[in-house]
Amino acid sequence: MSIQDIIEGKKQWRAHTARVKALPPDYQIVYREMQKYLFKVGPISLPDGPLLPGIVDFFEEGVAAGKGVVQLVGTDVAAFCDDLVKDCPTYAEVHQESTSAKDG
Repeated sequence: MSIQDIIEGKKQWRAHTARVKALPPDYQIVYREMQKYLFKVGPISLPDGPLLPGIVDFFEEGVAAGKGVVQLVGTDVAAFCDDLVKDCPTYAEVHQESTSAKDG
């Protein structure tokens, strides 16, 4: 990874966080909880993939439609996140597989 790649990545991340900060407070709270959850158990491609920006797009559309964040994701944020990553290899699965391989 070159210096230029790092700089570009930081620019993209700053733009992403600016979009999150522009959301209403309740959306920001739910987004942060989703982000925290996904970084713990989420897909391996999370840092470079389209998931987090896609969530912000989804939230921005919800705001524009006048919907509350609970109307979009429901009351169980973890279940919503699990549904988003159900077909992606996750850190939790990789860890479980490596633990199983050591035991076997």
